[in-house]
Amino acid sequence: MNTEWNEFYKQEQAKPYFSELFTRVKAAYKTSTVYPQAENIFNAYKLCGFNDCKVVIIGQDPYHGYNQANGLCFSVSSGVAAPPSLVNIFKELQTDLGINRTETDLSSWAKQGMLLLNRVLTVKAGTAYSHNELGWQEFTLNTVRYINQKERPVVFVLWGRKAQELKSSIDTAVHFIVESEHPSPLSASRGFFGSKPFSRINDYLSGTGQEPIDFSK
Repeated sequence: MNTEWNEFYKQEQAKPYFSELFTRVKAAYKTSTVYPQAENIFNAYKLCGFNDCKVVIIGQDPYHGYNQANGLCFSVSSGVAAPPSLVNIFKELQTDLGINRTETDLSSWAKQGMLLLNRVLTVKAGTAYSHNELGWQEFTLNTVRYINQKERPVVFVLWGRKAQELKSSIDTAVHFIVESEHPSPLSASRGFFGSKPFSRINDYLSGTGQEPIDFSK
């Protein structure tokens, strides 16, 4: 993790759920193939420091295919074909801002202050949402609550029901929520397409005196 998250991490380490969570996670890595690689579990926190965090995108859990997950929600390793949800994100980016992005690794977005956070940070190979019961949701919920304490406005992007479960933990008197259906092919046509999330993010950042995200990078 970026050292700016140290205070948050220490707080979580002191809570009863934490040791149980990591006992389960370590056991999972020893007994099965798990994604992302262990060193990338906290990649979102490594690439986006707490002080720089101005946008939070909430995903469900890592991609479960070989060499896909890299610790950032909706992102896959560079050179890996974009999964369907990411394809739809890029379609909406093209429609919204006219940006034709092909680079599937979203690390450059993270380095600009976007925390690309999944609700669950690990997954068993080949089985979506297979680590749902390990306890990650408490850790990531507490991440959102910790960010919610920031005085500087943050944009929270909630795509789909799982992400929108966090809405009640966000103070909308301080922060801004962008929400729609999930970009999955199962739901994108029911409200994700045409929702213009990228221009809404940048309009809000500009309106609050913050540097917009260059989504073309």
